[in-house]
Amino acid sequence: MLNLEWFRTFKAIYETGNLSTAAQALFISQPGVSVHLNSLEAYTGYRLFERLTKKMIPTERGIMLYNCIIDPITKLQEAEESFHRNSKVEKPTISVGMGFEIFKYTLEEHLAQLPFNLVLRFGDYRQILQELDTGKLDLILTPIKGSQTNLEYIPFTKERIILICGNETDTEQFDHLVLTNERTAIRQWLKEQIWYTTAADMEYLQHFWMANFDCLPDLKPNYVVPYFSSILRCLSKGKGFAVIPDFLAKKELALQSVKLAWEGSPHVENTLHFGKRKKTAYPHEIRQLEQILTMNWF
Repeated sequence: MLNLEWFRTFKAIYETGNLSTAAQALFISQPGVSVHLNSLEAYTGYRLFERLTKKMIPTERGIMLYNCIIDPITKLQEAEESFHRNSKVEKPTISVGMGFEIFKYTLEEHLAQLPFNLVLRFGDYRQILQELDTGKLDLILTPIKGSQTNLEYIPFTKERIILICGNETDTEQFDHLVLTNERTAIRQWLKEQIWYTTAADMEYLQHFWMANFDCLPDLKPNYVVPYFSSILRCLSKGKGFAVIPDFLAKKELALQSVKLAWEGSPHVENTLHFGKRKKTAYPHEIRQLEQILTMNWF
C-alpha cells in the first residue's frame, strides 16, 4: 500500500540532494530515509535517483514524479503547519512509549494534571525504540539503546531482577541450597516448582537464569498472565515463583504479601534510559515528563 510519508521523504531527498541532510530535515534516521526511498522505488517500479558518493541525482522518472507531487505535497505541508500552529496554541501532543506497568507505577495518576495532550504507546522495547527513530514517538523509557546518531539516551535509574514467591511457598530447602551455593541443585529444585510469567517477561527470566546458572531456563511456566501486577495478586494468595523487576514488587514486599526468595548472585540489573530525538519540537514538555517520572520513581 502506498505511504504518503514516502513522498515527503522523496521530496526532501530531491531538494537536498543528500540522504543524511534529508534525514536531518525530517527528524528521522538516515536508514529510515533509505527505507522510504527503496519502498517508493519498489512501488513505482522505477529507479528515482542515481546514487553517487555524496549526492543523489534524480533520474528522468524522478524528475517527472517530483513535478507531479510538488504542488499537492506543498499544500498538504501548509495544511499540516497551519494545524500544528493551532494545536500548539492550545495543547501540544506528546507521544510516549514505555512498559504498561511502568506507566501505572509512575505516570497514570498524573495524566489529568498534564498541561499537554499525551498519547501512550505500550509495546516491547525494540518496537518502541524503532517508533522513536521513525518519529512516531517523542520519548521512550527503555533498558536497551539503539545506535542511531539522531537519538540520545539519558540514564534514569536501575532495575534489579529478583526472584519472588508466594507467602505460602515453603522455601526452607531452597534457602539451604542458596546458603550452600549448590547451583545445580538450586536450578533443579526451582524447575520443579510452580511458575508464573507474563507473555513479555521471558527476557527477564532468561537474563536471571543465564547469570545464575549459565544456561537458558528449561522450565515450563504453569501460568502465563497479562501483567506482573496479575502475578503479584496471584502469589499473594498462594504458592509459586516468578522473576520480576524489583520496583514493581516494592509495595507487596513491604506489606509482606509476597516474599523475596533470592536476589541472585551475581545480581542482574538493567539501566533504564530516557530515549529521545536530539532535535525535537517539544523540549519543554519532554522535560516535564522526565521530571514527573523521576519524582515518582524515587
